[in-house]
Amino acid sequence: MSERVDLWNNGNLVQDIFLGEIKVPVKVLRNDSFQAWYLLQPRENGNKSSKTDDLGSLRLNICYTEDCVLPSEYYASLRNLLLKSPDVQPISASAGYILSEVCRDKYDAVLPLVRLLLHHHKLVPFVAAVAELDLKDTQEANTIFRGNSLATRCVDEMMKIVGKHYLKVTLKPVIDEICESPKPCEIDPIKLKEGDNVEINMENLRYYVDKVFREIVRSSISCPTLMCDVFYSLRHLAAKRFPNDPHVQYSAVSSFVFLRFFAVAVVSPHTFHLRPHHPDAQTSRTLTLISKAIQTLGSWGSLTKSKLSSFKETFMCEFFKTFQEEKFTESVKKFLDDVSSTESKEPSGLSEPVHLKEGEMYKRAQGRTRIGKKNFKKRWFCLTSREFTYHKQQDKEPIFTIPIKNILAVEKLDESSFNKKNMFQVLHGEKPLYIQANNCVEASEWIEALCRVTRCNQKRLNFYHPSAFLNGNWLCCKATIENTVGCARCTADVPADTQIEIDGDREAERIYSLFTINMPKLQKLEEACGSIAVYQGPRKEPDDYSNFTIEDSVATFHTLKQIIDIVEKLNESHEKYRKKRSSSAKYGSEENPIVGKVS
Repeated sequence: MSERVDLWNNGNLVQDIFLGEIKVPVKVLRNDSFQAWYLLQPRENGNKSSKTDDLGSLRLNICYTEDCVLPSEYYASLRNLLLKSPDVQPISASAGYILSEVCRDKYDAVLPLVRLLLHHHKLVPFVAAVAELDLKDTQEANTIFRGNSLATRCVDEMMKIVGKHYLKVTLKPVIDEICESPKPCEIDPIKLKEGDNVEINMENLRYYVDKVFREIVRSSISCPTLMCDVFYSLRHLAAKRFPNDPHVQYSAVSSFVFLRFFAVAVVSPHTFHLRPHHPDAQTSRTLTLISKAIQTLGSWGSLTKSKLSSFKETFMCEFFKTFQEEKFTESVKKFLDDVSSTESKEPSGLSEPVHLKEGEMYKRAQGRTRIGKKNFKKRWFCLTSREFTYHKQQDKEPIFTIPIKNILAVEKLDESSFNKKNMFQVLHGEKPLYIQANNCVEASEWIEALCRVTRCNQKRLNFYHPSAFLNGNWLCCKATIENTVGCARCTADVPADTQIEIDGDREAERIYSLFTINMPKLQKLEEACGSIAVYQGPRKEPDDYSNFTIEDSVATFHTLKQIIDIVEKLNESHEKYRKKRSSSAKYGSEENPIVGKVS
């Protein structure tokens, strides 16, 4: 068995260039750390290698980690301590925060911590708590969530994990168009080539930016609920920290969803699985310009004369003068409102449902199989956080009620079905409810409201029939079975809360390993807390603990004591398991596999 290492050059966003490859037997990686020089080899072509050339050499420094995941009950104490992190006061005294403090690279700590908290539905309160701590040190509203703190890294990892499908349905079609049918978009006079027309290039760039921007601001319905919950918390924490700044509640959200999510995915689509490979140099430059534009458009309130004058590149300043229209800032504001709103959720503690929308429209009698004008009746519709109802008249008892949790899809209906415009359908497990709005704007508003309030429903449909079932067949696909699967993909084809495969025990084992590796730091931090708690002031050299955040020495000391005790017990369990495996398990079995043989 061996591992293959390919070396590519993709620096400075240029086209990927293959430099060479090597194969390293796994058996040499059994040590904790392995260092060696290898001559690069040409790429294999089936069983034949390319012509051998001097491709240079590569020095590898590989760290090999083997995790031994014990049965779930062994991690109960560690898991419970970590899951209590959001409730610890102050948050800096929690096990989750201490993990990030003692790890040299926060990424090592953040990924397993986020996955574990996400798996047990504790991520949102933890992010809110560490974000509040982050905001205490933020003095200027325009620098909010711009650093690489624990809060920002947690949100970044959360968006990567839960936002994959969201990026795919929002950006992939337009990214594919840009990469597969590229148009020249260079507008920097210094980088223009002979024969380039800057006006045409600017028009091309404007077309792409408009298209990407439009796809983003109309994508709120597809935004995963977990992301919306996090954005809601960040928005309100920011408004609380800077109560006199009306824009900070928007910049707190846009700094993540635009700057750290969409803009990054645009400039590096291959790293987000939107494209199979790094694009060529010209396309990369186009994507970079689009990404810059999206960042600026997404910064709420940034399209002002004072802001335009702050652009480093004069050519970008000129380009953005074409975006100084109120419709862009209003679109951003509406999008940020949608993705950071709890309108679709019933606030806890309220006994009555939240009223969302009502109005008069026409409905077709359910179950009718033939076309007839008398089948359409004017009714009063009402949407709340619990149910969707219609009534003969306003303030009358409902004739028909659909619980929100039972709605499977909300889609437009082809006007050819009944020769009527502005129609949509609500699918709820029985006969489809066909509704005609008074105009196209009203129809869009109802569809958006119904989709938003039902986006978390776990049984949403992936496919639907865009036309009605009349005279014994579906008008769209001519299928004669009424309950046959739809012939068109739904607008939002998966629930917002897409299930994510996470092994909680695997993540707990990883965190245990990190605590074990960083035991000297844990002990040093424990000593620092003890010194502060006993003497009410530092009695050691400041360098011993000056890099640690210690808000409450007693609470932090208490958590550290628990962590160290838990790690020591897990050490004993691992040692017993190793001895048992080596003495009783047959060599080559699942419990004691063969390691280090080269195929």
